[in-house]
Amino acid sequence: MRRLALFFGVLVCAVALASAQDYIGRVDTIGGTTYDWWRNGCAVKSLANSPQFGVHTAWVYSTSTSGTTFPDRNVRYNFYDFATRTWNWLDPDYMQSGVSVFTDRTGYGNLDADPGTGVAVIAGTGGGNSMLARDVAPGAGIFDYASDSTIELSQWPLIAVGQNGTIHVLMMSAGYVLEYTRLLPGNPHFDSVRVIEPSPGFPTHNIAASKLSGKVCLTWEMSTDVPEDGYMQTSTDNGDSWTESQQFLPPDAFGGDTVTSFHITSLYPWYDYEDRLHVVANVSPMVHDTTYVAPSQIWHWCPDNTPQWSRVHVATCRPEHMQANVGYNATYADRPSIGEGNDGQLYVAWEQFDSSNVEPLTSRLRAGIWVSGSPDNGLSWTPGVLVTERNTFSHRFPSIVDRMVSGGPSEDTICVQYLMDSVAGFFVQNEGPATSNPVICQFIPSPLVGASEVTSYGLRVASSATIVRGVLVFEARGERREARGELLDISGRKVLNLQPGANDVSDLAPGVYFVREAQAQAQDQAQAIRKVVVTR
Repeated sequence: MRRLALFFGVLVCAVALASAQDYIGRVDTIGGTTYDWWRNGCAVKSLANSPQFGVHTAWVYSTSTSGTTFPDRNVRYNFYDFATRTWNWLDPDYMQSGVSVFTDRTGYGNLDADPGTGVAVIAGTGGGNSMLARDVAPGAGIFDYASDSTIELSQWPLIAVGQNGTIHVLMMSAGYVLEYTRLLPGNPHFDSVRVIEPSPGFPTHNIAASKLSGKVCLTWEMSTDVPEDGYMQTSTDNGDSWTESQQFLPPDAFGGDTVTSFHITSLYPWYDYEDRLHVVANVSPMVHDTTYVAPSQIWHWCPDNTPQWSRVHVATCRPEHMQANVGYNATYADRPSIGEGNDGQLYVAWEQFDSSNVEPLTSRLRAGIWVSGSPDNGLSWTPGVLVTERNTFSHRFPSIVDRMVSGGPSEDTICVQYLMDSVAGFFVQNEGPATSNPVICQFIPSPLVGASEVTSYGLRVASSATIVRGVLVFEARGERREARGELLDISGRKVLNLQPGANDVSDLAPGVYFVREAQAQAQDQAQAIRKVVVTR
C-alpha cells in the first residue's frame, strides 16, 4: 500500500526518506564537462538573473579525459531566454551545449549580470592572470575582453557588477595575497590594486555588490587559523573607501566546550532587493584542535536582524555510521549560496553528503542539493528539502539564482545550477576517473516548503498533512471543519480537491505533490503551501 509522507528537515545519518524522492521541479541539462573540480573554497555566483531578459549561467568546461593539463579548459556560458522560454545553446550531445567564453585556456572565476544593460560579465583565470569578458548583448554569447597593461591582474578572480555598472574584482596573487581592483564604466584601465589584510593564504574569498546602491562586500575565510576565522570589508561608495577588516564572530552553533569553526567552503555574501546584506556560512565543530566534518551546520547572518545569526540547517551523522569519506575540501554540508524568490522569500541552497550512498569506484560519499526558505528575512528557516534524487550521481557546487523574477518555466520558481558528477571523487584531484558530467539548471517551485517537523506517526502537522496509511488527513489552522484545498502535482496541475478530514490518495502515482489551502489561494498566502511525497 502507498503511504503519504511529509518530507522534512534535519538529516540524521543517511536521508531516510530520500530514496523515494524524485528531482523537484524542472531539470534542464544545459551543458557538460569532464572538469569536475569547480572551486577550492566557498560557493560563488555562477547563476544570475536579468529580469527583463533571462538567466545567465557559466561553469568550468573541458572535454579532456587524461592528464592534468586540460588544454581545452574554458569557461562555458548558456542563457535562458524569457522571451522564448528556451536555452540559447542546447545540443543533443550535452557536452557541446553552451558557448566558450574565452579564446585562451581559462578556468575558475564566476559570473554576474550588469543591472543596467542586462549583459553577462564573466571572470576566469588564464596563464596565471585574471581575465574578464562582457557579452555584447543579453544572451548574445559574443564577448568583448578587458585587458590592461598598466597592472598585473592576479589569479582566481571573482567579480560583482554594481548598481552603476562598475566591475568589482577580488583576486589573489601567486603568493596567496588577497587583492581588490575595479573597472569603472567608460574607463579603459583598472584601478590600482589594493592589498587586503589579513590575507587568507588560500583562495577562499568572495564578493557581492548591491544592484540598488554603491554597497560592496568582500568576504574571506582564514584556513590557516585554528579555529578558522571569517572576515569581511564593506564599502558604501562603490569602492572609493572601505571599512577596516572586520572579523566575523561565529554563531554559537555547538555549545559546551566545542568550538565553532568556519570552513574553507564558507562565506557567501549577497545584497537583497531591499539593499540588505546577507552572508551564509557553513560551520564545523572543533574539539581539541581537531575539526570534524559532522555535524555540519548552515547559518545565515544579517546585520539588520536581531539576533544577527540564525541557524538554517543541521546535517549530522555518527562517525561509525559514515560509510565513506566526503573527499577533498568538503564537510558534511557545505558551499551554501543565497538568493530571493519571486515570492519575496529568501532561499539558501547547499550541497550535502549522504552517509550511506557510496561510490564504489572511489569510496567517496555522493552528495545531493538541498534548499531551505525564509519568509521573514532570515529570522527563521523552513526545514531543508533534498531537491535532487538519491542516485548514482554526486550533485556538487550549487549556485542559487540571485533573484528570480519573471520568466522561468512558471512565474513561481527559483533556479539552482550545479554539477552532476558521474563518479563521486574528483578527476581533477586524482580521486576518480574522467567522466562526462552534466551541468544542470533546476527550476524549483516556490515557496518550496514550510511545514513543521513530523515527530510521531499520525501526528497532525501544522497547516498541512498527516501520515495515515494511504489517506491524506487535511487540516488547516487547527480547524478541520474549515479546511479546504487542492493537491497539486510537481508541474502545478490540480490532481485532487481536498476536503476536511480524510482524503483517499491510494490511487496516486508515487512522486512529489503540493498541498495548497483554498484560503491561501484566494489571499495569495504563499507560506501555506506544503510539500508531500507519495511512496509505495
